[in-house]
Amino acid sequence: MRQPPDSCEAVSSTDMPLELIEFPADDLARARRFWETLLDVSLDERREGEGQGLQTHDRPSLGLHERGRGPGDRFSLPYFRVPDLARALERVVELGGSVVHPGERWAICRDSEGSPFGLAAE
Repeated sequence: MRQPPDSCEAVSSTDMPLELIEFPADDLARARRFWETLLDVSLDERREGEGQGLQTHDRPSLGLHERGRGPGDRFSLPYFRVPDLARALERVVELGGSVVHPGERWAICRDSEGSPFGLAAE
């Protein structure tokens, strides 16, 4: 019989890097424009072995794929650190997104495709 883990046993480290943030999209071109402009990144066609869609190739990676029916195909809620939260919230709206819950240190938003995400002040 398998024993339960010790209460002090960690399953991950606080230093564990974020590998990939994946967003579903109804319109890949529109989502690409939104994320490339908001975060100043380049989303390219995925390489062999990376699946379908678009992806940055820095770490952490940002990926986009066509919206599907599976749990990983419907939504995501990562947080992005930004130097000027107020300006970032303005850009979200300018780019076709919406601010769901504004705040002084963090905010919850929706991108141009309706996917939720968070922004956190540095």
